[in-house]
Amino acid sequence: MTDTIDSLIAEIEAEYGIVAERIGKDKPDPRVLAALREVSRAEFVPADRRADAYANRPLPIGFGQTISQPFIVAVMSDMLALTPDSRVLEIGTGCGYQTAFLARLAKQAFTVEIVAELSAAAKGRLAALGVSNVEFRVGDGRQGWPEHAPYDAIIVTAAATGEIPPALLEQLKPGGRMVVPTGTSMLAQELILVTKDEGGRIAKRSLFPVAFVPLVKVRRA
Repeated sequence: MTDTIDSLIAEIEAEYGIVAERIGKDKPDPRVLAALREVSRAEFVPADRRADAYANRPLPIGFGQTISQPFIVAVMSDMLALTPDSRVLEIGTGCGYQTAFLARLAKQAFTVEIVAELSAAAKGRLAALGVSNVEFRVGDGRQGWPEHAPYDAIIVTAAATGEIPPALLEQLKPGGRMVVPTGTSMLAQELILVTKDEGGRIAKRSLFPVAFVPLVKVRRA
């Protein structure tokens, strides 16, 4: 049976039920559900994988990177608690699918990608789709994008293999939220929700196990 957006959303809603106690909600925010319907994943996967566009699993996009599982995109977006006035930083543009979600949910998105080819392709893809509230940068995501800080929210779409990069914690606005996978290997990662209170104090909460490609300092060969 061919996957459809309706079957994908039904699967995502079922998975929310499974992790409800850990994430503090049993269904996606209505704005996240709307983004799932309106941001066509088929526009962001390689042409030879479009038959799998609405399968609830990650897919390769080249350069050793993947487009994330739609459930993970939904949960990570949801945990940021974005509003129409939010300014959000994304570390790891990839193909631009998560970026398109952020652009729909926030006022302004800033996205950093270490692979220049992926950044250029994502920029062109979002421009073709009429998305105009995203700024792109090629660079080391561990350093964030200090020129536009502080951010209401930060999302990291690759796993920090040690500590969460200090620059990202610094660039998070008081009252802000960050979602970041951490772990030493793809078999030992957790999705972490980071909050910063108005006094600048950091709190971290593990949500559930995940498997992301690592957050790298230099482009892989």
